Amino acid sequence: MLIYSDKKLHEVKYFKVNAFNDFRGQIWTFWEKKYFKNIKFNLDKFTSSKKNVLRGFHGDTKSWKLITCVKGETLNVVVDFRRNSKNYLKFSSFRLNEKNKTSVLIPPMFLNSWLCLSKEALLAYKWSFKGKYVDAKDQITVKWNDPKINYKWPIKKPILSKRDK
Repeated sequence: MLIYSDKKLHEVKYFKVNAFNDFRGQIWTFWEKKYFKNIKFNLDKFTSSKKNVLRGFHGDTKSWKLITCVKGETLNVVVDFRRNSKNYLKFSSFRLNEKNKTSVLIPPMFLNSWLCLSKEALLAYKWSFKGKYVDAKDQITVKWNDPKINYKWPIKKPILSKRDK
């Protein structure tokens, strides 16, 4: 597993792994305890989306998230939402797909949003939080096209949830 710090948002890490391939398919590891000694993951989730679904900028004050695309392809955008940071509202983007097997580790107070680029996509999330899970009503939500962030999405009319409109 190769671990990199993002060039703009140094607190955000991304991981590239090697896969074992043979006639049956492939296998790869996207989480291994020795690489995350200081983060105690305590919840795994999956989310599936269809092409052009955009899931808005969401985050919270205490959760770490490790995200990888198991099937399909997504464009993930991570935003620094720490008001006292010199990188406040700056962003980095990552293409996650089943071919590159890249995972992104998102710290607390960073927002994550993503657009499904393939016919469908399946993302796996590992969550680390203290106390109880921070559900949607307690998360930070910023509109997908917020002018302060000013990210230029490659789509004009994405499919959005009520929460993300």
